[in-house]
Amino acid sequence: MSMRKFSFCIGMLLLLVFEQGNAQLYVSNSYVYVADKYLFVTQDVNLQSSGNIYLRNESQLLQATTGSSANQGVGELSVFQEGTSNNYTYNYWCSPVGASLAAVGNSSFGISQLSRPTGLDTSVPATILASSILDGTTSAGNLSIAERWIFKFLSSTTYSQWFYTGSAATIAPGQGFTMKGTSGTDATTVLGVQNNPGSQQRYDFRGKPNDGNIDISVIATPGNMTLTGNPYPSAIDLNMFLTDPTNTPFIDGTALFWEHDPTVASHFIASYRGGYGVYNGATSVYTPATFYNYDAAGNQGTVASTPLNHYERRFCPVGQGFMVRGTAAGSPRFKNLYRVFKNEGVVNNSEFHRLASNGNATADYGNYGEIPNVAGTDYTQISKAPTPHININASLNGQAVRQIAICFLPNAVDGVDLADSKSADTELNLPFDMYFYLDSKEYIHTATSFDIHKTFPVGFKNNAEATFKIQVAEFINFNGASNVFLHDKETDNYYDVKNEEYQLTLPAGVYNDRFEFTFLNREMLNIPGLSADSFDVVQNNTAQELVIGNPKGMTIQSVGLFDINGKQIFNKQQLGNKASYQFSTAGIADAVYVVKIVTENQQDYAKKITVYNRK
Repeated sequence: MSMRKFSFCIGMLLLLVFEQGNAQLYVSNSYVYVADKYLFVTQDVNLQSSGNIYLRNESQLLQATTGSSANQGVGELSVFQEGTSNNYTYNYWCSPVGASLAAVGNSSFGISQLSRPTGLDTSVPATILASSILDGTTSAGNLSIAERWIFKFLSSTTYSQWFYTGSAATIAPGQGFTMKGTSGTDATTVLGVQNNPGSQQRYDFRGKPNDGNIDISVIATPGNMTLTGNPYPSAIDLNMFLTDPTNTPFIDGTALFWEHDPTVASHFIASYRGGYGVYNGATSVYTPATFYNYDAAGNQGTVASTPLNHYERRFCPVGQGFMVRGTAAGSPRFKNLYRVFKNEGVVNNSEFHRLASNGNATADYGNYGEIPNVAGTDYTQISKAPTPHININASLNGQAVRQIAICFLPNAVDGVDLADSKSADTELNLPFDMYFYLDSKEYIHTATSFDIHKTFPVGFKNNAEATFKIQVAEFINFNGASNVFLHDKETDNYYDVKNEEYQLTLPAGVYNDRFEFTFLNREMLNIPGLSADSFDVVQNNTAQELVIGNPKGMTIQSVGLFDINGKQIFNKQQLGNKASYQFSTAGIADAVYVVKIVTENQQDYAKKITVYNRK
């Protein structure tokens, strides 16, 4: 870590100090002002009387204590963060400060601690609207927050378990909360940035800075999630939190980020459209949210759209909230070790989710460079090149897009581990979906070491006949293979989804064992099939029947009939070794079909036939 110097003020006295300190910071009847830098304190922060810290121009506070917080005092730390300006749309937050109490330790937060900036060190407390008022507003003279939309979500699976908080100061350190934005504009400019130019609302968080070990609670009920977030007045390395061996017994290594459709101008739940983007801490891969509709009780319903927003999530900014999913009852812990100084931005791999933010992955594949941090990590030796992966999209019956990712890590295991992310919707009975089917569960990311002969089981489900349009979206930092195929194991057909879109129509059902992604097709694999004279396959359209002759007396395991899209018409099992077979094709639509015969030793034979009705 460098020992570069920066300047800050105590009262009106300008001092020069090292960024890496060796003691506590004590401020009384004065202030510390930090602009576009970071303040590093190895012990506690004591803000007495009118002692304040002002973090400006994305400045941050790093602390290096290793146990519980020893911060104290009635003074305040002030730090800015911007959220959405749309008063119908939620941001998920996690406060970097608690109430300014004299007692030692972290304290709870309430939205009455939010202020409207008016100058370098001055702010006006926000007006907290009564719970009957739905819309927050902003103007050059006032910031009004609708307390009606302040909720917590503590280790639960159902919409009804959102806990209303309102303006009460009962949001514990490390607990996330929801807050809708504010309509209007506020041209008041501080450090060259308007409070609300009509796209982002700036809030001033004021209170005792959170520090030290901060525990959250999770449970292992399937689908259980807990709303939490970055609890410190600095960025954190989210990967460190998600993959810390002391946390992984309790959480699955994935963070879920809420995205909300800003075009829906309604507070009714049944009008919401939104969903969760999925970030994996072991691979740093982020998959955008698929938006769903909801009913009046908050139950997820039909797919609505997919904007395919990509966000850089590794270095989680100040104030950002997200969900984690529990795997066992316990208390994952935030630690100062995760804290880093990192300004927001796509190129910095750090974005706060707000409507004006829509990042795209940077093409900068160098190393991270110097990142001041508490753990002493040398980021100059860590490549910022994205984990090699393949994004694959599926249009879900023309209503939305599901994106899934195959990721490649040299030391990844073939079984499920932290590098594999469950879908955000895995426990829900969705109308349409595509996913990796691993360990009898639905995943949106699968990670393994690369081998061109590996296959990846993919599932589809749909509650009515549906069409899936499947195609590779992009190769990210990956050139290990030139092709990707969707293999239909029932028809033994391989469909090129790297170079063209494949359209698959399936009747209502769940298809977890039929399909897989491969890098090689049948020809490349050089799989021997049965010779052309192994069976005599004839479609007798006069008699409306399929006739199969078995001149070699082979034992037949199955005969299947499929349309050219892979839809199964029938499948007959355990047919023995008779000399001939007849199957009715009455009532089957006129079309070209594929007959697939599988023998007892798993050799197969396929032939096309044409069905048409004789008049």
